[in-house]
Amino acid sequence: MRETKDKKAAHGHAIHAQHKALKNHCFVCGPENPDGMHLKFYLDEAARRAVCRFKLTRRYQGPPGHSHGGIIAAILDEAMGKVNKLSSVIALTKRMDVEYLKPVPLGKTLIATGRPQHIEGRQHTNVAEITNEQGEVLARSTGTFIAIDPAKMFAKFVSAQKSRQKR
Repeated sequence: MRETKDKKAAHGHAIHAQHKALKNHCFVCGPENPDGMHLKFYLDEAARRAVCRFKLTRRYQGPPGHSHGGIIAAILDEAMGKVNKLSSVIALTKRMDVEYLKPVPLGKTLIATGRPQHIEGRQHTNVAEITNEQGEVLARSTGTFIAIDPAKMFAKFVSAQKSRQKR
């Protein structure tokens, strides 16, 4: 998927632009995580959604030929989390409900889509689904996210990482 005026890459979990030296080790989307999934989500600002097209390999197998439920939950959580970027906030998952509708096959093109549902103060409620290429919903979720101040929450981590980099 190419970047356009309304679609742009929904890059990882950067704390702030001034901390570009920080690496993204997110399991689902982090390019610096050698054991991660390296999924690439795109924000469609006009449609108010985050989208990712992907295929799962045998590495993520649960039942024969199908994905492990924990992998599905991680992808849905990521899709919902990316949506918070549309509100220009970093928000952490408070609660998540997953509904597994059909087994999610390995080796087939899948689409994860996240959308905002409701915002009240710092609390963001988002929804996501994983569909196959025919548009059939295989799994869906609803999640509650709490917007945080990254400078306060991650200050200790950022200064510890900077100290290690100076060595």
